[in-house]
Amino acid sequence: MPKLVLGPLLRYVGETQATVWVETDDAARVEVLVSPGGPGQEADGGTRGQAPTFAVQGHHYALVLIDGLEPDRVYTYRVELDGEPVWPEPVAPPDGPAFPASTIRTLHGDHPLRIAFGSCRVAAPHEPPWTLPPSADRKRGKGADALYAFALRMRDTDPDTWPDLLLLLGDQIYADDTSEEVQAFIRSRRDVGRPPGLEVADFEEYTRLYWEAWGDPVLRWLLSTVPTAMIFDDHDISDDWNTSAAWVEHMRAQPWWEERITSGLATYWLYQHLGNLSPDDLDDDPVWPKVRDAGDATRVLREFAAQADQEIEGTRWSYKRDFGRTRLVVIDSRCGRLLEGSRREMIDDDEFAWVEEQATGDFDHLLMATSLPYALAPAIHHLEEWNEAVAAGAWGRAMAWVGEKIRQGIDLEHWAAFNDSFDRLAALIEAVAGGHRGRPPGSVVVLSGDVHHTYLAEFSFRGEHAGHGHSPAWQAVCSPLRNPLPRDQQAAHRRAFRRPARAVTRWLARRAGVEPDEIAWRVVEGPRFENHLGQLELDGRRAMLRVEQAITPDGGDGAPSLEPLYEHRLSDG
Repeated sequence: MPKLVLGPLLRYVGETQATVWVETDDAARVEVLVSPGGPGQEADGGTRGQAPTFAVQGHHYALVLIDGLEPDRVYTYRVELDGEPVWPEPVAPPDGPAFPASTIRTLHGDHPLRIAFGSCRVAAPHEPPWTLPPSADRKRGKGADALYAFALRMRDTDPDTWPDLLLLLGDQIYADDTSEEVQAFIRSRRDVGRPPGLEVADFEEYTRLYWEAWGDPVLRWLLSTVPTAMIFDDHDISDDWNTSAAWVEHMRAQPWWEERITSGLATYWLYQHLGNLSPDDLDDDPVWPKVRDAGDATRVLREFAAQADQEIEGTRWSYKRDFGRTRLVVIDSRCGRLLEGSRREMIDDDEFAWVEEQATGDFDHLLMATSLPYALAPAIHHLEEWNEAVAAGAWGRAMAWVGEKIRQGIDLEHWAAFNDSFDRLAALIEAVAGGHRGRPPGSVVVLSGDVHHTYLAEFSFRGEHAGHGHSPAWQAVCSPLRNPLPRDQQAAHRRAFRRPARAVTRWLARRAGVEPDEIAWRVVEGPRFENHLGQLELDGRRAMLRVEQAITPDGGDGAPSLEPLYEHRLSDG
């Protein structure tokens, strides 16, 4: 009898449709049976969706579409494989009472919207020493898991307070920093004395990372109940992925890299990207019909992944989702980079044109998500501007070589290090906020992660745009969910937010010929360095941001919880 390996993950939810993703241990017909009513209130008259699994390198997957739902309703659901029930599992998690039934809560355009978001989560046990901060246990301490704590709180609170979306902004897995358990699995398969050592090498090892990240019973329930949207960052593939042309050239020369990147992109498509797409987007996706209909889709997916690494054109990882009067545009800031020749762009012209087409006014709120923060700590922003100019030859060939070494050595590869793309996105934010692309929304908010600290910055506009009426525009960064910086690195990042450091790096950027930015920002909250979860609450044209930090009882032993860190009103409507 087939068994459920991972999932169900509730991915897309609209007003009348939803998608549910699963991984199974054998070929099966997957059925999702949906009943009206919340947990404990199931009623007759439900619907169902079904799909056969498809295979990739001996693993089996299905994405099931459920249609015919009604707007603004709560449904419970269960999963069957070949007619045998496999979800919900009959055994309660070991650390408390049983979780409520998995639910689908359809949307309605007039209702308030809640989005939980964050990035950078390592998988580790939820007891000491892993729950201690790095200062207490430098080898293993990761602190309390904010996502785990959030799931425990949801279990015990009114479902009406649950989020409508969980947005995961990168580093859902760490291919280059594996846990002790994954390392043991790797050692059982190959000689770790040869590169890539204890980093993941192939498809099978990538699947192990996803099982570790999402297989915990508490996380499985959370992901079965809250719709999710995701985007990758570097550690989903490799640290500093696509930093520069020199980085790419070096990695492609490694004999193990081709298998690593092909497997990384193939598993990302399977475990993350596929579920990002709405049913309409699935119909238009060039890969999904081939995979779905192939039976064994190994060749189809590996060929696509290899091509996606080698050729930017024709592959788009960015996507959008609409939630009534709110639009979310998620921008790939890793795989679509232009790095060759004289141009350095975060994404190519075709994909940027797609972003511009989606990022319009005439919504109550426009949310733009990118794993890498658009507005950095000011000193780091100017340092990256300077570095890009110097690496391109502004101070001569010798300093260009030095600039490239600095760029790779301290990870100078955010939006500021792609200055043309930074300016183009600045113009887009200003155009939407200023009412040049439809009616100005109640707010424009850029949501990001990556940097392992949390802050909120408010945008303002310079030059010809200064003084005009604009929608409030913000950068909200929430990172990490669970992977705090050591204290010495925290101190360096704090200095990057202060005026002396900003003045020095701004002077350097000007000396390298970098023009002043048309967009400016001031940090109004943070930086903070705990494990965090952000929540954005949208009601009409009003917007509120709340950030909470994860804590454990003294000694790190006991269930984690969340406590308020700050809240800030982004728009009064």
